Amino acid sequence: MAETALPRDIVLLVDDSPEALGFLTEALEQSGFSVLIATSGQSALNIVERITPDLILLDAVMPNMDGFATCRMLKTNAAVAQVPVIFMTGLTETEHVVHALDSGGVDYLTKPINIDELRARIRVHLSNARSAQSARVALDAAGRHLLAVRGDGGLHWSTPQATRLIRTATGTDDGLDLAARHIAGWLAERDKPGFARDATFSLPRSGQTNLQFAYLGAIGADEHLFRLTAASNRADDEVLRQHFSLTPRESEVLQWIAKGKSNRDIGDILGLSARTVNKHLEQIYVKLGVENRASAAVKAAHVLYGEERLA
Repeated sequence: MAETALPRDIVLLVDDSPEALGFLTEALEQSGFSVLIATSGQSALNIVERITPDLILLDAVMPNMDGFATCRMLKTNAAVAQVPVIFMTGLTETEHVVHALDSGGVDYLTKPINIDELRARIRVHLSNARSAQSARVALDAAGRHLLAVRGDGGLHWSTPQATRLIRTATGTDDGLDLAARHIAGWLAERDKPGFARDATFSLPRSGQTNLQFAYLGAIGADEHLFRLTAASNRADDEVLRQHFSLTPRESEVLQWIAKGKSNRDIGDILGLSARTVNKHLEQIYVKLGVENRASAAVKAAHVLYGEERLA
C-alpha cells in the first residue's frame, strides 16, 4: 500500500527579479516546500485572499509597492496576520533592518541568499508559528474568548472562538476590525487621570447583545490582550425568566432561540459547549411544555413581542 504523502508547507515567494524567483523556487521545492510566486506586492495581496501560506519570503526593494509597505498591508489581513514574513534584500544598513522588523517581519536575509541559512531560518520560524497557533487552538478548545491588538487598532490575533463570537454578535465579517478599532480608542484613553483601567467596556450592536472586553494586560511591546464576553438584552432575559420560571442561564438560551440563533451560535455567544446548550434546552422544553425548539421559540416570542409580532 502506498504511503500517504504529508502535506507540504506553502511558501509565498515575492520578488520582482525573474532570476531570483527561478533560483529560490528550485531550491525551496527541492527542500520539500510548495512555492507560490508573486512578482509584486499587489500580486502577493491578491494571492493571500485565496490561499493562506505557511511562510512568506519578501523582497524589500520592489517597484510601486515596496516590501515594507507590502508587509504592512499583509498584516492587516487577519487570515495571514500570524504568518511569518522573512525579508530578503541587498540593503544591509541598520535602519533597513529595523524598518523590516517594524513593518511586521520576523527575520531578515541579505542577498545573495545562502540556501542552507534560508532553510534553517524557515524551519525555526515555521516551528515558532506552529507553537503559537497551537497555543491559540488550546485557548479556543478551553473556551477562551481572547484577542490581542496593537495600540493603533491593528489585530495581532484572535482565537477562533472569539472570532466566531464577534461575527455572530455583530452580524458582519468586519466585526473583528470594528472591535479592534473600538479597543484602540479605549487604549488611547486609558492613561488619562481618573480612567477606570480595570473596568470592562462594551461594544453595543443592534440592541441585541453587548460585546464586553476586559483588559488582561500587555504581552509584548505593542500587544494588548483582552478577554471577550457577550451579554444579552437583560430586559428580555428577565421577562422570560419570570414568566416561565427559568434559571438565568435557561432564560438566556431561550432568548437567543427566539431570535433564531442556532445551538452553535448560542454556545459562542454565551461561552457554552454544544452539550451544555442541549441540556438547557431539555429543561426549557419541560418548563414550557413543548417538544421542540420551534415551539419554544414561538412561545418565547409571544411573551416578548406579543401576538401582533407573530403574524
